[in-house]
Amino acid sequence: MRRSCLLLVIAAALVAARPAALTADDTSPTLTVPYTQFTLPNGLHVILHEDHTVPEVAVDVWYHVGSAREKPGRTGFAHLFEHLMFEGSGHVKEGDFDNFLEAAGGNNNASTSEDRTNYWITVPSNALELALFLESDRMGYLLDVVSPAMVDGQRDVVKNERRQGVENAPYGEAEVRLGELLYPPDHPYHWPVIGYMKDLTAATQQDVIDFFKKYYAPGNASLVVAGDIDPVETRALVEKWFSDVKPGEFVEPIDAPPAVLREVKRETLEDRVQLPRLYLAWLTPKQFAPGDADLDLVAQVLTGGKNSRLYKRLVFDEQIAQNVTAFQNSAALGSSFQIIVTAKPAPGGKTESSQQMIGRVKQVVDEELDRLRAAPPTDRELERTVNRIEASFYDRMERVGSFGGKADLLNAYYTETGDPDFFNEDLSRYRAASVSDIEAAVRRWLPKDKRVELTVLPEAGK
Repeated sequence: MRRSCLLLVIAAALVAARPAALTADDTSPTLTVPYTQFTLPNGLHVILHEDHTVPEVAVDVWYHVGSAREKPGRTGFAHLFEHLMFEGSGHVKEGDFDNFLEAAGGNNNASTSEDRTNYWITVPSNALELALFLESDRMGYLLDVVSPAMVDGQRDVVKNERRQGVENAPYGEAEVRLGELLYPPDHPYHWPVIGYMKDLTAATQQDVIDFFKKYYAPGNASLVVAGDIDPVETRALVEKWFSDVKPGEFVEPIDAPPAVLREVKRETLEDRVQLPRLYLAWLTPKQFAPGDADLDLVAQVLTGGKNSRLYKRLVFDEQIAQNVTAFQNSAALGSSFQIIVTAKPAPGGKTESSQQMIGRVKQVVDEELDRLRAAPPTDRELERTVNRIEASFYDRMERVGSFGGKADLLNAYYTETGDPDFFNEDLSRYRAASVSDIEAAVRRWLPKDKRVELTVLPEAGK
């Protein structure tokens, strides 16, 4: 019988992985993050990483379910569950999840994407068992407390979040529309992660129960415990708290229809904004597929810093853009490359329409893309780009907990590649790239005649 959590003591902290020594034949350090792993009889896969840098431990759970697992007419469930998971469970009263962690000096949060929902807890080492108790209780006993009132309450919270982040946010509708234009209606990435308002309204308690039983089971999850731990003791604690969670049903792989752009899709929206904005988007290779890392480098060459090509030309030289960003939006079923430019009124008091502003911006973007299609970037540009990516990579590894920290990366690599210690292989994708790889990626994946062009203009008369 499971007991309530009162004086639960533990050990876990954080250790930054250190590059191994350089060899005579190697100019780049080899990165490795040691770990042990095992699978409980109920299917839960567990990864342990020992790091005694500080007296802190991270408990990181990935449920391999995101908005891509939803169905048309029932969207928003993955994100709704992110909220429900903090409302108490069979042995934790509503509000006590946060109360217990705050009293122990810990913190927690969660996030939802198309492909997964992750939850993380970071606590002092002596509170590890508390974190494991709380995480296991909501995995195994959430349905003991789910009621129609709870579903209604969190549904309203999510709907309000959508109002703030989509309906009432500048350019909020554009992000939703971009996914709809990139992917066909039956593709799992067509609808937004937060879901549609009518689908959230239609959600019932039984829908929630069915979703939990299918996807929030040990066999569809992975747990990372990283930090100031003793692996043997930690394994015993994991077995103690998670072994009684019942296994769920088999979760079949996603069978996604193909997404293909055969032409330019153009659309214009009006919004309550002051400045027009241009979105350009292409369909690109899925995460870790050939071309994925090269497009990360393309994004850095275009907008990574004040000396990048688009930022320098649009914002500094010609002063026709307020800001510009480009990124490879990597995902499991396929990715998208996006360039987003917020236009700026012409200097010197010149008067031009919003459409003219967007036209000038798009012309510059296409000119810079044509330059990369015709000739590779310089060696200096590539070096600067790889250095920025390496710095960001090591910065994430210095944190054991929170989103994007080392525990979360171990879970991500396991989920996406089957290898928790994929750190060196990931970074090596960028270190091995050449300037010709960047040129080839632009030519192959960013054609001018097969993309989405979405424009957001200020409402007429505004």
